[in-house]
Amino acid sequence: MLALRQVCLFTRRHSQARTLCSGLLLSQISSCTHEDEVFSLVGRNKDRLSEKHVGIALNMLWQLQKERPFLLRTNDYIRNHSQFLTLCILAESKVEYMEDEAVVDTLYSIVRLSAEDHNSLAEVLVTEAWKRLERQVLLSWAALSKFALCLYKQRRHFSPITCQVAQIVDVKLDSIQDVRVLSVLMLSISDVISQSFRDRLLLKAEQLLEENNELHFNHAKRMLQFLQNVKLKYHPLVEKCNRLFIRSTSSLDVHSISSIFGLYEQLGFDSTEFRSIAKQLLSQSIDDCYDPETFAKLFFVLGPMAEPQVKERLLVTAALMAEEFDSHQILLVLKTMQKMKCRNSHQLEKMAAVLHKHVESYHVLQLVKLTQYLVLLRCHNLELFAKLKMLLLGYLKSSVIPADTAAIIRVLGMLPSFQVEEMILNKAAAVVPQCRLHHLNHIATALVKWNHHNQLPWQNTSEPCAKLLQKLNNYGFERLQKANNLNLLLEELPHRNGEWFEEVLSEETLAVCQRLKDQITWANVSPLSCFLLQTNHHCPALFDRIAAVTLDSIDKIHPSEIYFILFLFSAMNYDNEEFFKSCIQHLTSNLSSFEVYQMVLLAHVLAVAGYFPPVLITRIFDVSFLSKLDAQLKVLPDSQKQRVCFHLMKLNRAVCLECPEFHIPWFHEQYCQRVLRNSTSRINPLQQHVHKLLAEILGGSHYSRVSVLTPYYYEIDFECVLDENKKPLAYMAQNIPMADVGGVHLRRDSKGEGKKALPSGAQRIALEFLDSRAFSKDYSRHLKGEPAVKKRHLEILGYRVLQIPHFEWNSMFLSTKGEQLEYLRQQLYGTE
Repeated sequence: MLALRQVCLFTRRHSQARTLCSGLLLSQISSCTHEDEVFSLVGRNKDRLSEKHVGIALNMLWQLQKERPFLLRTNDYIRNHSQFLTLCILAESKVEYMEDEAVVDTLYSIVRLSAEDHNSLAEVLVTEAWKRLERQVLLSWAALSKFALCLYKQRRHFSPITCQVAQIVDVKLDSIQDVRVLSVLMLSISDVISQSFRDRLLLKAEQLLEENNELHFNHAKRMLQFLQNVKLKYHPLVEKCNRLFIRSTSSLDVHSISSIFGLYEQLGFDSTEFRSIAKQLLSQSIDDCYDPETFAKLFFVLGPMAEPQVKERLLVTAALMAEEFDSHQILLVLKTMQKMKCRNSHQLEKMAAVLHKHVESYHVLQLVKLTQYLVLLRCHNLELFAKLKMLLLGYLKSSVIPADTAAIIRVLGMLPSFQVEEMILNKAAAVVPQCRLHHLNHIATALVKWNHHNQLPWQNTSEPCAKLLQKLNNYGFERLQKANNLNLLLEELPHRNGEWFEEVLSEETLAVCQRLKDQITWANVSPLSCFLLQTNHHCPALFDRIAAVTLDSIDKIHPSEIYFILFLFSAMNYDNEEFFKSCIQHLTSNLSSFEVYQMVLLAHVLAVAGYFPPVLITRIFDVSFLSKLDAQLKVLPDSQKQRVCFHLMKLNRAVCLECPEFHIPWFHEQYCQRVLRNSTSRINPLQQHVHKLLAEILGGSHYSRVSVLTPYYYEIDFECVLDENKKPLAYMAQNIPMADVGGVHLRRDSKGEGKKALPSGAQRIALEFLDSRAFSKDYSRHLKGEPAVKKRHLEILGYRVLQIPHFEWNSMFLSTKGEQLEYLRQQLYGTE
C-alpha cells in the first residue's frame, strides 16, 4: 500500500512537471519572432512535442510570414528546412488527437506556406476534417470558412467534401453575420452551387455589406471573384463593392489595385472614380516600383490611361526591366502594350528577345494569348514566331480538349506566312463533333483565311478545305437544330462573329432564337440584344418580344443593360414608341446608375432613334457636367475616349438640328476640323465614275461637287443644285459658297446660311451611295439608324436627299453605262 502511494505521488509530480514544462514550451513557441527560433525549439524538444506544440509551431511559422511584405517572405526557406519536415511528420502522427479547430488551423498554415498540392500532411488533415464533418462536428463559421478556403486553394473545387461544406452553408446561411466569413465561403463553394443558392448568397452579401460599416476591401474582392467564377454580372453587388474600394483608398497598394482592375475587366464593369483614384495613387508610386512584379502590375493598370509622356516613360522602363520579368509578368506587359496599341518596334523587339527564355514554360492557353498579343502588336521577330509555331503544333498534336484545339487552330491562323500542315486539318476534323458553336467558329475562321491566301499544302487547295468546312457547317446546323435552351445557346454563341458564322449559321441561329423566343426573360434579354446587334439582322418578331419582356420587368433590369437593348433598337432603326418612352422614363429616374461619359453614349443612342429627353439633354449640355466629363476622359483608355468624344459631337449636332428650342450652341467646329485634318479620305474610283456620269446628265463637271462637307460636318458623296425649273446651276456662276479642304469640298455656312444664297425656288441635292454597312443583312435590307439620321439631318439643312443602295447600283439592271445614266437621271428629275 505504501509502495503504491509512492508510485502515485511520483506519477503526479512527473505529470505536473511535464504540464508545467509543456506550458512553458507553448509560451516559448508563441513568443518566437523568427522562424529559426521556432525551428531551434522544435529541434531541441522534438521528443516532447504534443499535438498542441506541433499545431502552434506550424501556425507560428505562417504568422511570421504573414507579417512580412510579400516580397520578403521566405516560404521556400521554411519548406526546405529539416525541422519543417520533422514538424510535418510529427503532426501527421498526431492528427487524430488534435482538437477540431486545431485540425483546420494546422491545415490552413500548411496551405498558406505554399506546400505542394499533394503534401502528405495536408492530405491527412483534409481527411481528418472530413471525418469530423461527417460525424456532424460543429465547427465555428470562422473555422469552416478557413477549411473551405484550404480546399479551394488545393483546387478541390468539385470534390464531395466541398459539396458537403456547401450543404452546411445552404442550411445555415441565415446565421452567418460575418462579411469575411461569407465572402470566403462564397468564393470557396462557387463551383458547386445551384442558381437559387447563388441568388440567396448574393442577397446575403448585399445585406451584410449594407449593415457593416467597418469592412476590409478583401471581403469585397472575394465577392467579385465569386461573380467571376459563376460568370454573372450582378450590378448591385459590384457597385456596393466598388464603393467599398473607393472608401478604402488608404489601404490600397499596387497589387490590390491591379487585382481589382483585373476583376473589373472580367466582369465588364467600369468606375471612373476608382480609375481616378488608382491613377493618382499609381502615378505617385512609379519611382517606388523597383521589383518586376510590382512594376508589371502598375504598368497593367496605369499604362492604358496615362498621359503620353508617362506612357513613354513606362514603356522605356518596361524595356529596361525586360530581362528581370518572369513568364507571367512579361505576358501581362505584352497584354497591356496591346491595349495601349504600342507600335514602338524597339521596345517590342526587346520583349520578344527576352521571350525566348520563357516561351517553353507557358501552358497552352497562355501560349495562345502570347501569340495573339505579338501578332496584334505587329511583331516582326520571325525566329520567335517559328518557335511559337513549333510549340503550338506540339500542343495541338497532344490536345484532347476541344476548346484548346480550337484556340490553337485559331491562333495558328493569325501567324504570318503560315503554311498549313495536313495534321492540322486532320486534328480539326477529329475534334469538330465535340465542339461548341464558338469553337467551330474559331476553326472555320482559320480555314477560311488559309483558303483565301492559298496556304493549304495541296495543289488542289479547295477540295480538302471545302470538305472540312462542309463538315463544320453540318455540325453547326445539327447543334442549332438540337438547341432547346436559350440561355445555354447564348453562352455557346461566339462573342465576335467571324465571316464563316455570319455567312453560314447566322440566319439559322436567328431562326432558333425565334423558335425559343418564349424563353426570353429579363435575365437574358441583354445578352440576346448584344448578339442580335452583332448579327446585323432586322428581326421584328424578336424585337417585339424583347420590348415586351423589358417593359414587363423593367425594374429588374439594370439601367446599363437597358442601354444595350435601346442600342439594338436604335442601331437597327426599329422604332417602338411605347417601348422607348417607358425606357426613357425609367432611365431618367435612375441617371445616378450611369457614369458621366455613359450618359453621353445613352443620349446619343436615343438621339439616333429621334428621342431627346429634356432632363438628360439639359444635364449633359451644362458647364459643370462637361467639366466632369473632361475629368473622366483623362482616365479612360484612348479608344474609349475617342468614342465618347465622337458621340458627344454627333449628339451636339443632333440637338442643334432637331431641337433648336434647347438653345444648345454648336461647339464642335474645332474638333471636326481636327478630325478632318487627321483623316486620309480621298475620292474613290466609284465617285470618279459617277461624277463623270453626272457631268453628262447635268451638262458639265462644274454642276456637281464630289465629297462635300455640309454644315455640321456631314460628308456627302455628291452635291448639285437645281433651280425651280429643275435646271442645274453652276457653282461658280451662282457664287454658291464652297471651299476646298484637302481635296474635299467644304461649305463654310456651318449654321445653314448657304441656303439663303440660293436663287428663289432652287434646291440643293445630296446624292449618297450606301454600301452594305448601311443596311441589315437579311432579305429585308432594312436601312439602319445612322444613315437614317443622316438623311433626316440633311433634309433639315435644306437638302433633297437621294440615297442609292449598293444592291440597286450593282444589280444586273444597271450593268451598262446607259442604264446607269438613266437611273441617275430618274433619281435627279423623277419620271417625267
